[in-house]
Amino acid sequence: MSKKIIVVGAGFAGLAAAASLAQKGHQVTILEKNEGPGGRARQYQAQGFTFDMGPSWYWMPEVFEDFFQRFGKSTADYYELLRLDPSYIVYFGKDDEMEVPAKMEALYAMFESYEPGSSTKLKQFLDEAAYKYKVGMKEFVFKPSHSIMEFADLRILKSMFGLQMFSSVSSAIRKLFKNEKLIQLLEFPVLFLGATPQKTPALYSLMNYADLALGTWYPKGGMHEIVKAMVSLAEEQGVEIRYNQEVKQIKVVNGKAKQVVTIDQSYEVDAVVGGADYHHLEQQVLEPHLRNYSASYWDKRTMAPSSLLFYVGVDKKLPGLHHHNLFFDEDFALHAEEIYENPKWPTKPLFYVCAPSVTDETVAPAGQENLFFLIPLAPDLEDTDELREKYFEVVLQRFENITGHDIRDHIVYRRSYAHRDFEKDYHAFKGNAYGLANTLLQTAFLKPKMRNRKVSNLFFTGQLTTPGPGVPPSLISGQVVAEEVDKVL
Repeated sequence: MSKKIIVVGAGFAGLAAAASLAQKGHQVTILEKNEGPGGRARQYQAQGFTFDMGPSWYWMPEVFEDFFQRFGKSTADYYELLRLDPSYIVYFGKDDEMEVPAKMEALYAMFESYEPGSSTKLKQFLDEAAYKYKVGMKEFVFKPSHSIMEFADLRILKSMFGLQMFSSVSSAIRKLFKNEKLIQLLEFPVLFLGATPQKTPALYSLMNYADLALGTWYPKGGMHEIVKAMVSLAEEQGVEIRYNQEVKQIKVVNGKAKQVVTIDQSYEVDAVVGGADYHHLEQQVLEPHLRNYSASYWDKRTMAPSSLLFYVGVDKKLPGLHHHNLFFDEDFALHAEEIYENPKWPTKPLFYVCAPSVTDETVAPAGQENLFFLIPLAPDLEDTDELREKYFEVVLQRFENITGHDIRDHIVYRRSYAHRDFEKDYHAFKGNAYGLANTLLQTAFLKPKMRNRKVSNLFFTGQLTTPGPGVPPSLISGQVVAEEVDKVL
């Protein structure tokens, strides 16, 4: 029988859950707080520039393809994918840069040029990472992680040791490589997972397989094209999306959610999926006696980073700039420590610049460049205009010095975005940008649960629950929660 389901939030997880539940024959409505879909992956336009507001890396393309194939579709039905080559560039200083090639033979040759004999070690490392990726995707990420008993199968327990769940990604890398630049290249993908490489399980070297073997891609038109595709797919399944509908209350009777109340309407429900910030829905929307967790529980969680972002329009082209540019010209370990171990505004931050207009002429006016600056930061920091201005000046000077491009007098548009914006726009806990950290003690069944223990038809999805932060995990989270909801209806 068709049931009425409300999904709170039109981010990747919410859209994936809604489309999956509608495919099962349910009547699904998404209630979105903001004026458009996408959550952190929203898009906006200004002065002829089209800015993706959040995610900018397209990794693990088969996760997207598999999702659309569930509906008899392909990503190609909605957007054009381009593989970037080089995948990205790492700047270690002026005239000291590393282009990361897309082709494996070129990658092995690049490793050899930095450390003789390292190509053989890279093959070994990526073979192990490929095993972790394939077993992890097959055995772990599509589990709802309600209980440790889901992992009590002997085959899976053996896998946990093969996956190196109990050693660090840093130790796995440093056993094989000595060159610090190669080490930084291999450690960087875990920087956003929520802990230093020394405290991130070696399981997550699977991210290196995603990066170096599966490649870095770009959907023509920007990352928001994925959102548009998912909205289109959901609506094809019969999902209704209502914008400017911030959820204020979930009314519960005899342990079941019966009604969802927004700022100006109420909706009768048979089930609710919370795709908005888990902490906010629990601590601000649900009544205290209905919550899974206490305020102190949440305060003790380790969060993935926040970010200071600058969306910048420049009125000239910047030859030699790449689509993805990583600036590792300062101390990697110090910045990681100032995010995770000793939270503070960084002394000498690493940063990242995305220039999608290098690949895609549609996102900037002719002859101009679209730039997206990102500094990863600890969550829950003071966020002031003065600090934002200070750090823009820091990264601008280093960008100009290292790339040789003078852009200061050519900036025709600039907007900043940080903690207080994440809190205002998404109710992001502590102003985080990436969700809950993937530490060993916050992996799988140790994450906040998808299912509310006190409200039988209330579920959660997204980057504060299983399987974790990032766009592909959010897509998977939505599909997993849809299966769980359907079981109780």
